[in-house]
Amino acid sequence: MANTKQKNRNTSFSNKQAFFHYAIDNTYVAGVALLGTEVKSIRDGKVSFNDSYCILDKGELWLRGVYIAEYNFGTTNNHIAVHDRKLLLHKKELKKIESLTKEKGITIVPLKIFINDRSFVKVEIGIGKGKKLYDKRETIKQRDNDKELKRYLKN
Repeated sequence: MANTKQKNRNTSFSNKQAFFHYAIDNTYVAGVALLGTEVKSIRDGKVSFNDSYCILDKGELWLRGVYIAEYNFGTTNNHIAVHDRKLLLHKKELKKIESLTKEKGITIVPLKIFINDRSFVKVEIGIGKGKKLYDKRETIKQRDNDKELKRYLKN
């Protein structure tokens, strides 16, 4: 009975602000090096993407600023809520990302955290450039037009 409840839970969390603030060009899926209590908190849905980003350091990709709440039923060995987490990618992918980020203004942003079929926590990251204010206004107009069109077609 408990397994069916856990299977039905939504174990995918999106960073909705990323697509508003950045024009995303390329996306990659990376594994994350996590502690056991962090995985349990993700399963409980206690994740926040506020001000999160990725950084390349010495040939490794790190996830910064993602808040994963401490596990309620944890012991004294519970994890810290906000700390750098290593992203696991192939060397080929890391070199490609490094070459793409050489250009000024390019940012690596986490787009989604999810648990795949094999119960591994994965992060979808996007490489993009920050939008200007007029681009953001255009995005808002497009979104409003789409909503209006859906309302019109519904009636």
